[in-house]
Amino acid sequence: MRLRDFLRLSGSAVGANRMRSFLTSLGIAIGIAAVILLTSIGEGVHNFVLAEFTQFGTNIVGITPGRTTTHGGSVGMFGTDRPLTIDDAMVIGDLSLAEGVVPIVRGNAEVEAGRRQRRTSIYGVGGDFTRVFSINVNSGKFLPDDDPIAPRALVVLGSKVRKELFPDSSPLGRRLRIGGSGYRIIGVMESKGQILGFDLDDTVYVPAERALELFNREGLMEIDVLYSRAGDVDRLVGAVKRLLIARHGKEDFTITTQEQMLDVLGSVLDMLTIAVGAIGSISLLVGGIGIVAIMTISVAERTSEIGLLRAIGARQRQIMALFLGEATVLSAAGGVAGLMLGYGLARVLSILVPALPVHTPVSYVLLAEILAIGIGLVAGLVPAYRAANLDPVEALHAE
Repeated sequence: MRLRDFLRLSGSAVGANRMRSFLTSLGIAIGIAAVILLTSIGEGVHNFVLAEFTQFGTNIVGITPGRTTTHGGSVGMFGTDRPLTIDDAMVIGDLSLAEGVVPIVRGNAEVEAGRRQRRTSIYGVGGDFTRVFSINVNSGKFLPDDDPIAPRALVVLGSKVRKELFPDSSPLGRRLRIGGSGYRIIGVMESKGQILGFDLDDTVYVPAERALELFNREGLMEIDVLYSRAGDVDRLVGAVKRLLIARHGKEDFTITTQEQMLDVLGSVLDMLTIAVGAIGSISLLVGGIGIVAIMTISVAERTSEIGLLRAIGARQRQIMALFLGEATVLSAAGGVAGLMLGYGLARVLSILVPALPVHTPVSYVLLAEILAIGIGLVAGLVPAYRAANLDPVEALHAE
């Protein structure tokens, strides 16, 4: 059978039953549109979360107290972990690979200015905080490099706290009470908004040692270290580990690089994207079942035509290819329509809901079309095999 005849027969079979072909392709189109829309939302969320997470930079190493792995049962007082201290942070800051070090203590307390008061997040940090996390001051200045062990009672306000406590005047130089202690306001941060559920604008910043006293803590919750983008993170991690082991007597802390956190977060978000794509693929299964049903009906209606083709010399594999070609045309046409519908819905959704991140990678578009064609081939196998194995004599006598 010549290629031209093959294409003509496949095309005429599809065109002869336009409504049936349209409905069959529609099932594939809806499935592909669902896959494109859901994966676009999933990929958009993936990119949004990573962008939020990396806006502070990717060259940060975090040190937290305690080990993340267990080495056996309790060994009494000799097995207790030492807390991370301000002194630990100061010694780490002296390392040549460290460009900035921030001790961190977090908590929640009442803040009061005049007759106004509210409860807000308290961050105990060091003077390198703005440089390490790339956060700017809107007015005034950030906490100075005071003596870390005996810092002055100074405070910097987040933009939301400033608006609520000092709506009509500048807070600079004013007094603020935190947990019953007085602080002098020296700065106001730029608005940063919510990041991964944390409202950085609804925050006040005090020296870390003051926060330890405020929350009655013995040690820091975390130490973050900034290193040069051209620096060797493994060398820094090794140096910090050796230094803290020498100070603590054992490895009772956990060091996590930004790259490790991004790898874990990326893996979780990739699984999320795959999961929502799989949900959309259920519609494709329905479309595939539709192709099986329609192609089975087509074989039954064209039994005499199949017998005639076999009688004039058409081989079994040519008959099988003919019906597989029809199934592929139907699925490919549905795939193209589904891509256009899914992409259009994704664009409309991004316009109607600007806060919802939507992103459609080209690779997903190509994979979706390949998937549609593949489903058409698989769905057409059984009807095509049945058609190819019809007895020519019996097929010619079929009504």
